[in-house]
Amino acid sequence: MSAQKVLNLSELEQDTAVRVEVDGVPMAVVLDGEGVVHAIGDTCTHGDISLSDGFVEGETLECWAHGSAFSLRTGRPLNLPAYEPVPVYEVTIDGDDVLIDPAVTKAVD
Repeated sequence: MSAQKVLNLSELEQDTAVRVEVDGVPMAVVLDGEGVVHAIGDTCTHGDISLSDGFVEGETLECWAHGSAFSLRTGRPLNLPAYEPVPVYEVTIDGDDVLIDPAVTKAVD
């Protein structure tokens, strides 16, 4: 697989998650307050809830259902009830195109 265009950068609103699906993989794409675009798995690991319906605050995306906040950089949950991380995907910006390869996840320590 290779990186695919998922949307235009101009379609993203700061601190708002957008749900996209790439090759059947649901992702939440976020433009943070520093202008960085993040892509993380869209399904909360605590329940089958779409994270893109949640709330962005700083570098986190909070699940609207039970309040677990996930790091946009590492995918790790920062509080309970979730305890498993979500995947974090590499994002490439090419002009106005936001490109993501669903097969390439970021290595986080």
